[in-house]
Amino acid sequence: MSSAPNTSDASRVSAAAGRRSPLRTLRRDPQAVVSAGILLVVVLLGLLTPLLTAHGPDESSLDAVNAGPGTPGYPLGGDKSGRDIFARLLNSINTSVVSALIGTSIALAIGVTFGLIGGYFDRRVRGVTEWLFSLVMTFPGLLLLIVLLPVTKGDYRVTMMIFGVLLSPGVYRLVRNLVVGVRSELFVDAARVSGLPDRRILRRHVLFVVRGPIVIATAFLAGSSIAVQSGLAFLGIGSSSVASFGAMVADGFTNLYEEPLQFLWPSLLLGIMTASLVLLGNALRDALEGGRPKASRITAPERRPAATPDGTAPAGGGTAGLLVVEDLAIAYPTPTGELKEVVSGVSLTLEAGETLGLVGESGSGKTQTAFAALGVLPPEAVVTRGSIRLDGRELLGLTERQLRAIRGTSLAYVPQEPMSNLDPSFTVGAQLVEGVRAATALSRREARERVLALLGRVGIPDPKRTFASYPHQISGGMAQRVLIAGAVASRPLLLIADEPTTALDVTVQAEILDLLRDLRKELNMAVLLVTHNFGVVADSCDRIAVMREGRVVETGQALDLFRAPEHPYTRMLLDSILDDTAVRTDGSATDASTTEPEAPRKNAALETEAS
Repeated sequence: MSSAPNTSDASRVSAAAGRRSPLRTLRRDPQAVVSAGILLVVVLLGLLTPLLTAHGPDESSLDAVNAGPGTPGYPLGGDKSGRDIFARLLNSINTSVVSALIGTSIALAIGVTFGLIGGYFDRRVRGVTEWLFSLVMTFPGLLLLIVLLPVTKGDYRVTMMIFGVLLSPGVYRLVRNLVVGVRSELFVDAARVSGLPDRRILRRHVLFVVRGPIVIATAFLAGSSIAVQSGLAFLGIGSSSVASFGAMVADGFTNLYEEPLQFLWPSLLLGIMTASLVLLGNALRDALEGGRPKASRITAPERRPAATPDGTAPAGGGTAGLLVVEDLAIAYPTPTGELKEVVSGVSLTLEAGETLGLVGESGSGKTQTAFAALGVLPPEAVVTRGSIRLDGRELLGLTERQLRAIRGTSLAYVPQEPMSNLDPSFTVGAQLVEGVRAATALSRREARERVLALLGRVGIPDPKRTFASYPHQISGGMAQRVLIAGAVASRPLLLIADEPTTALDVTVQAEILDLLRDLRKELNMAVLLVTHNFGVVADSCDRIAVMREGRVVETGQALDLFRAPEHPYTRMLLDSILDDTAVRTDGSATDASTTEPEAPRKNAALETEAS
């Protein structure tokens, strides 16, 4: 069968325009407009201080002692020392803004960086970061700032730098928890399989997803920095020559019964600034969660041939084949600390241009075997023995950097859930161009042209519209075609397809299988098809390997295995297929796996299709 575009997929492409930009969303949000407007006015007042007042913050006059509001030259009056309250307020704004910038930036720089590292990498790295930030959290913050006063010499900027370090554990824990939840998402696994370096995955995919809580945390951090600086000044800690809301509140408090307005002005402005920061942070978070990101420039790493030894272990055993898996065993630690094998002694071979079906029920170890070849096993997985060679190059034992040179170039992957493996924050085209440029030396324009050509080749009727669409705007079948286009963009030697048709309807399944078969012939590409569907196996596979409880129990040519299966488990799987000529009789699964069933096997249709 030839590959034909699915008209139902085409009709389901959303014709709606892109999502509203964050800036437009903010302009339509009264909370954002009001809070941002207040902060802008306050900051502008601080910047224009030399133009708005003729007095310095510490300039005093006996004529202005406790002067009332409206006194010539003193719009808000004078304090008990004869200083201009308006001038001190404007200078206090500048002090608060600088304090917020210093404290927040240091807390974010440390907390976000280590939060991404601790949440994304394995337990050893996380253990180090956890210990470090737990140690920082044991320090009594305010007391430490007071004790270090001789070191800081009363400079509030140095004090805010130390306070930023003390704030970083809270940011670290927030980011780490968010990243731990995101790193297991399928679109992150897809980015790793595409060969993207960890720093790009963290910056472009992980950080972008967790940015909302970080934005709202930034507003609270800025407010906390302003409050702490003002609190220290209220206690008289720091330089008395620096205008601050805290120092003004302290002066006004001592003169509360005579001139209560001296206490009101700094308190009111301090409350307005902190409240506006929190409200603006909420509005920014809501806008960013629904905004359309703009793709940044993507640089491609150097491409290396997959067959180059490059210092890796030499191929052993002498077994011929493009992909050779020998005696592979994968184990996971139990609560007692012992290792339990989930894959035991698996051996497979796959030739160029051949399709091997890896079949078995759920939990048989099919996906674990495929993930071992891709190098994306979970951190807790342990490969206890075995060998995996691709075109003569040993894959086990390669570093992550060496694996990135293979993934997306010589080795490609089509996942089980197409919609979950596309990043919802970016357009389809941006994600495909990123993968192509990571695997090749093409420019952005050349990569775009190749992606559009590939989208047309995989049967998408309107490549340009799909290119500009977000994942939620395309159907499941079209999303699977998109992933196939991305997988074959670099003409890989081996394509691993993990249940590529499970989430699709029957007609779309047939078209996807036709597409994989045609691409295999065009590229002379080997395909490892992981599935539990014997209909898919009969339609697409040259050979079959049947897995049970982590072991390969039978291998053979597809037609021979359907006609004369040797292992009882294979016969049980085939007997489980329902047809319209036999009535199902459920027996013991244990008995069926150890004795040959007497009922005729219901696989005549599969034999005909495989023929």
